Amino acid sequence: MIDEPATGASLNRRGVLLGTSAFVAFAALADSILNASDVLAQAAEDPGQSFAAGHVQKLAEDLSSRAFAKPANEVPEPFNALTAEQYRDIRFRHESAIWRGENLDYELNLLAMGWLYDVPVEIWIVDGEKARALKANSANFSIGPAIEKAPDTAPFGFSGFRLAGALNRAGVLDEFVSFQGASYFKSMGRGQQFGLAARALAVNTARPGGEEFPFFRSFWIEKPAAGQPHIVIHALLDSESLTGAYRFTVRPGTATTIDVDVSLFPRKPLSHVGLAPITSMYLHGPQQRRFGRDYRPAVHNSEGLAVVNGQGERLWRPLANPKMLQTSAFVDKNLKGFGLCQRNRDFSHYDDLEARYERRPTLWIEPIGGWGDGYVELIEIPVTEEIHDNIVAYWKPANIIEPGKRFNFAYRMSWGDDVPAVWAGCWVAKTQVGAARSADTLQFVVDFVGPAARDARELPVADLFVSSGAMSKLSVQRNPDLQGIRVKFELTTAGTELIELRLGLKLGDQLISESWLYRWTPA
Repeated sequence: MIDEPATGASLNRRGVLLGTSAFVAFAALADSILNASDVLAQAAEDPGQSFAAGHVQKLAEDLSSRAFAKPANEVPEPFNALTAEQYRDIRFRHESAIWRGENLDYELNLLAMGWLYDVPVEIWIVDGEKARALKANSANFSIGPAIEKAPDTAPFGFSGFRLAGALNRAGVLDEFVSFQGASYFKSMGRGQQFGLAARALAVNTARPGGEEFPFFRSFWIEKPAAGQPHIVIHALLDSESLTGAYRFTVRPGTATTIDVDVSLFPRKPLSHVGLAPITSMYLHGPQQRRFGRDYRPAVHNSEGLAVVNGQGERLWRPLANPKMLQTSAFVDKNLKGFGLCQRNRDFSHYDDLEARYERRPTLWIEPIGGWGDGYVELIEIPVTEEIHDNIVAYWKPANIIEPGKRFNFAYRMSWGDDVPAVWAGCWVAKTQVGAARSADTLQFVVDFVGPAARDARELPVADLFVSSGAMSKLSVQRNPDLQGIRVKFELTTAGTELIELRLGLKLGDQLISESWLYRWTPA
């Protein structure tokens, strides 16, 4: 299940001091990675060592030849059984932020272990060609009253970190990227707030035998130069089935971009692995009204899956919160991009002053280099509460990734308001589904907007396909409020359990719109 949170603070009062920490010889470091507490203990006495290009790849390759061993930290009471409320009461002191007062346009804040975050994470700072580990220090965290009888000195561990930068206003540093929990991370663009999450890799998601969750063991964060518009993060991934070396180049902005370079080292054959996975939440909205008692018109971090396939066709699939888990595959070759999108930016669409879903980012994945044959897989999981992520999307390569071979790939992530691609066609602005007058009949209303819809001198034709059931009352009309085109039709579902629908707007033989895809199942 995909309900593991990706943000938060962490378990003990473990602060961080930038110590002169050890990057010992390669083999010794590979050994020490298996025991994070040993590395932290050495931080105060070992000098920094060189950090050369390819160092994390070497660590990942060496680690892949060893038997998998999950790191752990022995933690005393009460930190070994914190509730969510207690965990939130552990706060990193902002005055302890790495690089504070150095006028670098970035600060690093540490997250403690605790609650769901029980795997210790090493965090190293790379300065020039030297790397030093961050040393735990309880003085860097404050503990609130929710945690009683907290010891003054306790063995703390890191669970991740957050970066702050000049995102929204000059001279003000706002958090814009967070790494915490397994291989989860989040980001946002200007004027936004954290919403959906990314992961380093998805392994056996929604497959028999259960999902495997790779996790980051260690991070190396390069100290930026003054005025540098980006920051670089290296990470070591580990799992029962594989290890990996990741390099993230992060550029905060109107849309924050993250370039990701990956080398995987499988321990065993990877038959179902998802590249560039995205995790989000869809509870309900106008396209699926399952929760009539909720005063809010819509509750979701993302409302649809967008795909630009290898032929340049644009697909739009509204998300669903089904009664049973369902998967969809969009077969392709040399995919151009995919993402989970939050298109509606109107507060009244959500009417939630606390969650502010209209500020949640769209996340777009653009492959760098050809990804070959495979498919975008969308997984939709039933949930009854918005606290659980229930949507997953990723690229599944067609071929098995074999052990003993290094597997490389790269991609760019854009965290912003929309898909970062200019297009002269039109796209789906809204999907609404409601009851019609006849029993077992639904009314669909699909609104298209964009240059091709706004500037069309004649009405386009709706090209609609339904796999079963009966379609009727198809109409196309202008929608002056949106400067777009509205398509309406009715669908009779009696005697069916699943119907696939596909809709596009055409002028002559030319498709001028996204292809709207919808899967109907009994609500």
